[in-house]
Amino acid sequence: MASAAAPGQMKRFVPLENNPEVMTSLLHKLGLSKNVAFQDVFSIDEPELLAFVPRPAYALLLVFPVSKTYEKFRSEEDAGKEEYTGKGEGEEVLWFKQTIGNACGLIGVLHAVSNGPAKNHIEPNTELSKLLSEAIPLEPAKRADLLSTSNAIETAHQAAAVTGDTAAPSADESVDLHFVCFVKSQEGRLWELDGRRKGPLMRGTLSMDDDVLSEAALQLGVRAFLKREADAGGGELRFSLIVLGPSLD
Repeated sequence: MASAAAPGQMKRFVPLENNPEVMTSLLHKLGLSKNVAFQDVFSIDEPELLAFVPRPAYALLLVFPVSKTYEKFRSEEDAGKEEYTGKGEGEEVLWFKQTIGNACGLIGVLHAVSNGPAKNHIEPNTELSKLLSEAIPLEPAKRADLLSTSNAIETAHQAAAVTGDTAAPSADESVDLHFVCFVKSQEGRLWELDGRRKGPLMRGTLSMDDDVLSEAALQLGVRAFLKREADAGGGELRFSLIVLGPSLD
């Protein structure tokens, strides 16, 4: 399940289960082509398991418990940054600020589908295509308002939230897991997208042949996160990964 509540939230959603079928169902309902789907990533250290993941990998969602180490790192890294105010067609990545409690799963899948090659698989004249066309010209605060007031998003999210393998908690329940999305921009840079941060975070430059599951991308993104936790003695490193890419069907 997911996620940490956002400061100053206006509403709360039932958390989404960390389940590729649930995430895929949500995006397909909103207008993503059925040629694209989420898949589990069972290992980033065993090549034979990684080989089963369809490539190219368009976006990677890291799901993890919100630890003291993570909160300290987040606070320190954000301390010297200005609040992101980007908008318009010139943005390298489209970023959504989270103002809805328990919605980091939703924010994660929206970041995954709104950036990189995945956005080319959004069907025209769908709720998802309409949402993005309305969101692109807006500053982050108004994008957050757009999400908060979207009946289509809330309805699709609620439908997906009750389809997981476990009973969905209530919207008021406190849960400790959080979603962070990694995407590769058209300019070839790896971005970490998290609605609880002050804006999108550029983590490094990738080669033309690298996708978000390449060794270079993992070193700059997921492995860097896990190393921080391990070095701080963060205890059990419970985390999971799901990837958005070509459908297996």
